Amino acid sequence: MRTRVWLLSITLILCCAGLAIAQAPGAPAPAGSPAAAGPSAQPAAAAPTPAGVAQAPAAPSKIDAGDTAWILTSAAFVLMMTAPGLALFYGGMVRRKNVLGTLMHSFIILALVSVAWILWGYSLAFAPDALKGLIGGLDWIGLRGVGADPNPDYAKTVPHQAFMVYQMMFAVITPALITGAFAERIRFGPFLVFTLLWSTFIYAPLAHWVWGVGGWMRNMGALDFAGGTVVHISSGVSALAMALIIGKRRGFGHEPMPPHNLTLTVLGAGLLWMGWFGFNAGSALAANGLAASAFVATHGAAAAAALSWMLWEWIMRGKPTVLGAASGAVAGLVAVTPAAGFVSPLAALVIGAVAGVLCYTGCVLKVKLGYDDSLDVVGVHGVGGTWGALATGLFASKAINPDGADGLFYGGAGLLLTQLITVLATWLFAFLGTVIIAKVVDAAAGLRVHEEDEFNGLDLSQHNEAAYAFGSAGEGTVMGGGHGHGSAMAPAERPAEARRRSAALAGPPPAAETPYA
Repeated sequence: MRTRVWLLSITLILCCAGLAIAQAPGAPAPAGSPAAAGPSAQPAAAAPTPAGVAQAPAAPSKIDAGDTAWILTSAAFVLMMTAPGLALFYGGMVRRKNVLGTLMHSFIILALVSVAWILWGYSLAFAPDALKGLIGGLDWIGLRGVGADPNPDYAKTVPHQAFMVYQMMFAVITPALITGAFAERIRFGPFLVFTLLWSTFIYAPLAHWVWGVGGWMRNMGALDFAGGTVVHISSGVSALAMALIIGKRRGFGHEPMPPHNLTLTVLGAGLLWMGWFGFNAGSALAANGLAASAFVATHGAAAAAALSWMLWEWIMRGKPTVLGAASGAVAGLVAVTPAAGFVSPLAALVIGAVAGVLCYTGCVLKVKLGYDDSLDVVGVHGVGGTWGALATGLFASKAINPDGADGLFYGGAGLLLTQLITVLATWLFAFLGTVIIAKVVDAAAGLRVHEEDEFNGLDLSQHNEAAYAFGSAGEGTVMGGGHGHGSAMAPAERPAEARRRSAALAGPPPAAETPYA
């Protein structure tokens, strides 16, 4: 009952916000109209130039067709990273009885966060600063004033809406990454509430700090080309907080919990690798040499990390694994994200190779440290994002990007200190903020599923469906098929029968518990 109330509340909030914005004055006029109104009609004040970056003369804003095509394509690539990329990557790693619930997390976040981003998220993250570098204002709420003309503070050669929708995809994938930490044991309704609150109160402020005009990390000179702090550290640290709050899975440490379908996971990893070119190279915000440099760095780091993870696992465990190679590639992509537009190809290889070993170690340590991060979000994104942000302070070079800064290995010791401050502030803010949000939602609605529901699996208990309809109708198939033509489990089914079906879906217990436990 409480879940239904929460869901109804979310729907009413979104509807009311949309109606209020639609009726408010100041909606953008069509592109080119002299009557265009709103905060972006006049360019916002330019952000202070980071230390060590020469002030270039202002260039007139003019839409470039090639740049616009590249940004829109990159936005679609980053969307693909969430669904189907991340959905398949995570979906293959859970047990069979939880695959649909895991896929649903990524898919529905794509819808939920997109709506919130249009209504208020983009304004909080990128509108002119409203509170001493901590948060953007409400000038662009409901995309008022965000139209077809470029905004010179962010992207001079693409429509403002193209920049907005590109940034939307970053806002979408970040909370989707967190879902790997609490996979197989969270209730769907409270999960939606948590995601909406986290995107509003954690992601939007962090994006403003690092990328928004007037953001305090941006003003300090912190470098984060494509989201090492905003996306990966924030999701990894928040994943740790959620794993601690929601607790371990039933049977963790005592029962086998291996991936049920590594084919899906490798397919998802390949889609993530492909989509990451839009993530990193697209962050150049133009089809130019910097985009090409970021593209090469991204690919090199992923390849080096896949090899280093595989080789290190081979040394430590005696055999190389497919999951290890796929996870290594993702670790390298994570680590190079903040550095992609500031480092050379050789530096990217080093960043990736180190990331493979560090992230493997981080994943193995979770059991010794006593927390259940189901799909190793902390080990890959928390550790990888932290290493990548610090590595940017080591390897960044103005020879690669004149608008950046030189790292320690190029005589810029100050940048490493700036990156360290950025990392520590992000860890602290994301962890404490996530704890507060999770505690509030848990107290109001209860985050974790009941023991019986966890035993049966999220597919049946939360969505009344089964991913794999094998055998007869009595063995876990969907009755009748199609929307509104039956369910995956008869409503009056007895608990003993539910256990039997759940056991059939889970399959025979394998020898190992988890890949990196």
